[in-house]
Amino acid sequence: MILSVSRRTDIPNYYSEWFLNRIKEGYLYVRNPFHARQVSKITVSPERVDCIVFWTKNPEPMFSRLDELDAYPYYFQFTLTGYGRDIESHIPHKKKVMIPIFQTLSDRIGREKVIWRYDPILFTDRYSPQYHIRAFEQIAKELHGYTSKCVLSFVDLYAKNKKSMEELRCFSLTEQDLTAFAAEIAQIADRYGMRAASCAEAADWSSVGIEHSCCIDKELIEHISGCKIRAGKDRNQRNECGCIESIDVGAYDTCRNGCRYCYANDSPERVLQNCRLYDAHSPLLCGSLTKDDRMTERDAKSWKENQLTLWEL
Repeated sequence: MILSVSRRTDIPNYYSEWFLNRIKEGYLYVRNPFHARQVSKITVSPERVDCIVFWTKNPEPMFSRLDELDAYPYYFQFTLTGYGRDIESHIPHKKKVMIPIFQTLSDRIGREKVIWRYDPILFTDRYSPQYHIRAFEQIAKELHGYTSKCVLSFVDLYAKNKKSMEELRCFSLTEQDLTAFAAEIAQIADRYGMRAASCAEAADWSSVGIEHSCCIDKELIEHISGCKIRAGKDRNQRNECGCIESIDVGAYDTCRNGCRYCYANDSPERVLQNCRLYDAHSPLLCGSLTKDDRMTERDAKSWKENQLTLWEL
C-alpha cells in the first residue's frame, strides 16, 4: 500500500511527532471522514508500506527524526508559492525561511524526492498573471539544482473555500491567455533545470512543455522503491486525477496553515476545537476512540511485484 500523509492536513508541519510515533508502533487508526463512527486500523510496517507520500508547506519539524524513515521509500510534495500572509496566513517568510528549508531537505534526501508544488494558482488584482510569472521565476532560480520537477494546478471551487474566493474577487483567464501563461511558466522551469507538470487539470498543455502528472506517482514510486507496483488508478479522486490508489492517514478540519483557498477546513474555530484533542501518543489523529466507534482492520497489503516479467529478463 501507499500512504498519503496527507491530502487532508499538513502532517509534517503539525503532526509529525504523532506520525513518527505511529511508524515506531507499527499501526495507526484513521476515522472515515464521511462516516465518523467507522475507524480503520492500518498496519504500517515496512513490509506492507510500499511508499509514503508527504504533502506539506513546511517539513522542518520532521528533520530531527527523518532517520526513522530509513526502512521506507518516501518523497515529499512541497508547496511553495508566491502568496503573502493575506492568502497563506501561517506560513513563514518564503525567501528567508521556506526556500532554505526546501534546500536543506533536498540536500538530505535528494532532489528527485522533493517535488516543488506551485499551487493552487489563483488570479486576483494583486496576484495577477504577471505577478505569478515573476514570483515563479524568483523561486525557481533559488530552487535550481534542488528539485527536478514542478507541479502546477489552478484553484478549484469547493463548498469550504467558495466564500473566500468570492471575497478575494478571483477571476479566470481565457483559454488562450491561460495557455500563454502556462507556456511562460514552462519556459522558466526549463531554464532552471526542472520539468513542469500539471496536476488534475483537464487542459492539455503538452504543446507548450507542460506534461500531465499526478501526486501519487506510480513511475516515481517504482523508481524510488526499485520495484514494480501493481496499484491502479485511485477511483476516489476526480476523473482528471492520475494518482494511483493510496490510503490517506490524515483528518479534515485539523490543518493550521490558514490558507484562504483551503478545501479541507470548515472554519478556524473547528480546527482549533480539533487541535485541542491532539495527542502525539494516540493511535488516532486529533481524537480518541469512543464506545460508539466501530473498529475494523483494513486489509492493506504490499503492491510490490517481486517477480520479473518476460520483458524484464
